[in-house]
Amino acid sequence: MAACRLCEQALVIELDPDSFDESAASSSVGSAVTAPDDLLLLCGCHFHWQCLLDESTQIALSLTCPACDNSIVSTSPGPQPHVLARYHNEGGVQENLDILPLITEEAYLETNPAARPARAFMTMCAEGDVSGITELLNDVEEQEDEEGMSAGEILRWQDPLDGMKTGLHIALLRAQQEVVWLLLWLASDLTTQAFPEEVSHTAQVMGADRGTTRGVDIRSLVDEQGRTAEDVARSAGNTWAQLLGGGVFRVRA
Repeated sequence: MAACRLCEQALVIELDPDSFDESAASSSVGSAVTAPDDLLLLCGCHFHWQCLLDESTQIALSLTCPACDNSIVSTSPGPQPHVLARYHNEGGVQENLDILPLITEEAYLETNPAARPARAFMTMCAEGDVSGITELLNDVEEQEDEEGMSAGEILRWQDPLDGMKTGLHIALLRAQQEVVWLLLWLASDLTTQAFPEEVSHTAQVMGADRGTTRGVDIRSLVDEQGRTAEDVARSAGNTWAQLLGGGVFRVRA
């Protein structure tokens, strides 16, 4: 059986017994439960998933295998580079998995560790996780880490890995209406009276006060294509027509 080229251990991972049901857990008492963890690159080298991610900075710079130094880039499909791999884990086998975006993100976060909460925030905006956003921002404010980003900075963060979009850009593109209202509540100077009553009530119940509105209005921030939130909303057909008609995305002069 092949071994990881970096740690030279078997290409399996030990699973947490707590993740199994009671009958499965009782049958595995005294023995470790494992699953495949085998990432195969174009060059033919095998790695554990985490072992390869730990080399993200080197890989992102060289686009070569950290074990054999051969190129792992594929230009098919399309003209953009890809790093296609086969990954076998407990869920099965994934063929032609492009891991370059994950490698690029991990390399960026290794260099900019303070951006980890902001990246998590962007994912929550895309997924519509309003409660997760509120919890993350509350945790950031409670920790008061001088080296980390503030809640206001996270709200207005522009992602260099995704065209300098803000969370509001992402929420508009993904049609996440609850997230859009939350971000406007927290990071714009839109008057409180302009919000639907249910939005104001929900924000107050969740403890999302408007103290973070001090600063740049999130609606005025532009992505690398020069688009404001209003521009993105207009490009989405009728999805945001009602809010556009009400001037919700228009920044006051």
